[in-house]
Amino acid sequence: MSEHDARTLSPLVAAARGQVPDHRPVWFMRQAGRSLPEYREIRAGRGMLEACFDPELVCEITMQPVRRHGVDGAILFSDIVVPLKAAGVDLDIVAGVGPVIANPVRTHADVQALPVLTPEAVGAVSTAVKLLRAELGDTALIGFAGAPFTLASYLVEGGPSRNYENTKALMYSSPEVWHELVGKLADITIAFLKVQLDAGVDAIQLFDSWAGALSVTDYRTFARPHSARVFAELASYDVPRIHFGVGTGELLHDMGTAGADVVGVDWRIPLDEAARRVGPGKALQGNLDPALLFAPWEVVEGHVRRIAAEADAAVAAGAAGHIFNLGHGVLPTTDPTILTRVVELVHSL
Repeated sequence: MSEHDARTLSPLVAAARGQVPDHRPVWFMRQAGRSLPEYREIRAGRGMLEACFDPELVCEITMQPVRRHGVDGAILFSDIVVPLKAAGVDLDIVAGVGPVIANPVRTHADVQALPVLTPEAVGAVSTAVKLLRAELGDTALIGFAGAPFTLASYLVEGGPSRNYENTKALMYSSPEVWHELVGKLADITIAFLKVQLDAGVDAIQLFDSWAGALSVTDYRTFARPHSARVFAELASYDVPRIHFGVGTGELLHDMGTAGADVVGVDWRIPLDEAARRVGPGKALQGNLDPALLFAPWEVVEGHVRRIAAEADAAVAAGAAGHIFNLGHGVLPTTDPTILTRVVELVHSL
């Protein structure tokens, strides 16, 4: 059996493919990060973007939650704006704020001036993936990128936003400029994910983090076609493709039709209801509320068991499988010992 064949038997990949895993797989979004004291120690004095382009540091940070928690998936330590930075967009990740774009993109000229991403510009990411493949053994490695809509919202707003007023104004007033912008960002996303896939990741996740700001009609018109192109361009790699957004309960069916094998579900929608909305044949991922991890253990345990039961009902109703996760990322002040206990509990169910 080849190394790749052995890895395809990992519980995470098995669940994503609709096979029966050895145990219920679990990993956590933002599992490599500020909740871990070892992460805070190694990141001291190192900027986020600087860290993302240091292969040895990326490898170490990605491995930390695998060693500590025993999760079934490692997600590459990176950020959705890394390919934009690598391509030449003037941006920084500001502590406490997030990505900040020096020159927001709001005109046709701005869109035409956007650079393209070459594989060489993210060579450090490729190197990090290869280092991780040597470290991880049978633990699945998940690569990721930001979906075109979410990347566009950062570029147009100039940073995080509550209402996306500039983004929506551009969408509605200049749809041709919007589609050119998001098309260029789809090119960047595809190039970034191909680098990770060529280096050896076992699955990829497309984060359309802010798609929940859109109505169903707007999602279908302005976002889904570009995410669908990303998934279609990666189909030949034959690895599980995961799609996730926040506040996307009303979009779950349409996100499923964009081409992913696994649909991530936030904490607002029970998994059995999510399965009904997505439709049969897709695996689901999720969906413990990250804030619940601050409750007493007996409360956390009850909700973990509830989600497992909802997931079992979803599979009985036609979902292909279930990967346990949070409904969004681990909050920075989370006690990591609780995460370890959740992993142990999920593996026992």
